[in-house]
Order: sequence, then C-alpha cells, then structure tokens
Amino acid sequence: MKLIKTVEAEGAVLCHDITQIIKGVVKDAVFRKGHVVTKADIPVLLRAGKEQLYVWEKEDGMLHEDEAAKILCGLCQGEHMERSEAKEGKIELTAGCDGLLKVHSAGMKAVNGFGQMMVASRHGNFPVKKGEKLAGTRIIPLMIAEEKMRAAKEAALAASGGRPILELKPFSHKKAGIITTGNEVYYGRIQDTFTPVVKEKLKAFDTEIIGHVTRKDDDGEVTKSILEMIGKGADLVVCTGGMSVDPDDKTPLAIQNTGARIVSYGAPVLPGAMFLLAYYRQDMAQSPRTVAVMGLPGCVMYAKRTIFDLILPRVMADDEVTAEELAALGEGGLCLDCPECTFPNCGFGKGR
Repeated sequence: MKLIKTVEAEGAVLCHDITQIIKGVVKDAVFRKGHVVTKADIPVLLRAGKEQLYVWEKEDGMLHEDEAAKILCGLCQGEHMERSEAKEGKIELTAGCDGLLKVHSAGMKAVNGFGQMMVASRHGNFPVKKGEKLAGTRIIPLMIAEEKMRAAKEAALAASGGRPILELKPFSHKKAGIITTGNEVYYGRIQDTFTPVVKEKLKAFDTEIIGHVTRKDDDGEVTKSILEMIGKGADLVVCTGGMSVDPDDKTPLAIQNTGARIVSYGAPVLPGAMFLLAYYRQDMAQSPRTVAVMGLPGCVMYAKRTIFDLILPRVMADDEVTAEELAALGEGGLCLDCPECTFPNCGFGKGR
C-alpha cells in the first residue's frame, strides 16, 4: 500500500472506500475498495476532498480481484449464458434462454477447495427461464496470486473433463404421444382424470401432442400403440396407469416388449416409486433417434409434485437420465406435501 497524489492516480487500485458527504444530499461511498481509478474519476475524487489516496502497489504475479474474477467466471460459463460486469471481484451468470441447468459438481468442488475464490449456483438438473440467475462467482481478497488462478483453472478443467462447470441445455420442441391404460377408463366406468394432468405438465414446455389413445389392460395392445406413436414421429411417449404389481397392470411389460432399453422400473422418490423410464432407439435412414418412454404411476394424477416433475425437464432438454442418477434421487426424494407448494424452491429432488 502506498500514498499517491490523486491527480496521478489513473490506473491505481483503491485500498479503501471513498465516501462523499454532502449535507442533506448524499452520504455514501463514491468508489469502493478495489476500484480501478480512471481519468474521469479524478475530478470526482477531488470534489470529495481527496487530494491523496492510498492505493495498492502492483506486484508481479498478482492479479486484481476483477481480473481474477473474469478468469473464474470463464471456468463456469457455458453456452447460452450471459455474464455481468466484474465488480468488486464479483460476476453473476444469468440464463440466455429457457433450459435445463447442469452443474459439474467435481469441477465446482475443485475450485471452491482452493480458498480465496468461490462459486455458488442453483441446483443442477432443474429448469430455468431466460434471464434467471444461475450462479455467482467471487474472488475473496483484493489481490490474488496469478499462479493460484492458474492452478484452479487446471484443477477445474481436469475434474470436469475440460468442460465449463455450468452448462445450460436449451429445451427443444417435442412431439408427444399419450397412452392412457386401464379397463375402468377404456370401458367408461370412470372418467379419465389422468390425461388432463399429463397434458397440463407437458404444456409447460414446447410440446405438440400428436396423439392420444385409451387402451384396456392388454400388454400387446399397449405395446402396439407405443410403437405406432413412435412411428408417427413422437419424441416421447407417456403411458398412464397400470404401473403397480396387480395382475391387470401390464404397462411395464408392454414397454419392455417394444424393445426399448429399460433404465429403471422403480425410483427412490415419493410420490413416484412405481415409475418406469426407458429409451427406444429408432434407426432411420438419415440418423438414429432416441425416444423417451415413461410409465407414470397413479400418484402423478393427484399429487402436486412427483418423479414426473423431476424427469420431464431432462427429457425436454435431451439429457438422458441414467440408472445411477435415478438412484441418487433418494436423498431429497421425499416430497413433504407442503400446504403451499414452493417447488422447485424446496429440497424435493435435490439428491446428490
């Protein structure tokens, strides 16, 4: 730290806040600690009564907080994200489009383990809207060693496989097919109250429902209907009901008989334990495509939030779900059925 004349301060870094007091008008910091003085700032500083300033002495191998903040933010920022200007070592990232936020946890842990720098984000695998805040980054001290930033960058890239710590996958337009199952609905014994719920959930995304059929509890008929929906161009097929272990519940067998790859029948989530997720690979002349097939348990019909709310955003972002990821939902997989639902601003679905 050294004392210099204000008129010679251009490019210098302030060591303390500069406060201006004008009775009845203002009492606030004109410039904050860490501010880099510009030519235009000098008259302002003089009017604030500052003929001399304490500033940091530039040291080789040291970076100002704002310089380091840009490096740190660069480790985090993926495509479709916008960043704020660096200020007091802080930069925020916001969503440039609607999509699914992915967080490479190992990379984030590597950076945060270095100390003197931090990254805090929203939880990954949840939907975000354009303009929403995704993460905040900050350099803690006013100056930080350039070598430390270099080491943090290397560690982050190694941990995340060379990718940014944050990724935003845009939602894509999807064609959806709905297959309602159950003799009680097929024969008109009860009203179908399941399909309207599914349609409402799909409406939250860019979906086009290309078909809806009702089938009795006949696995052959349901299998045929799934394949027909895929043949019509469906990107996802949702089967409602028939997911339990009763003799008449044939939906899991019907999905299996399509030849789809079953990721899991069952999930450690309540409501939603009897959920089935599968992927059907359709080989086409130009390029193969993958269709998500879901078997929804009855709880989706009446519960506010279920496993369907956790998996649907990932399907809409073409983010394939693995069996390991489903298994990890156990911690945080219990919906508390709050009187006033605040999802996704709660712990539901935020497993490890």
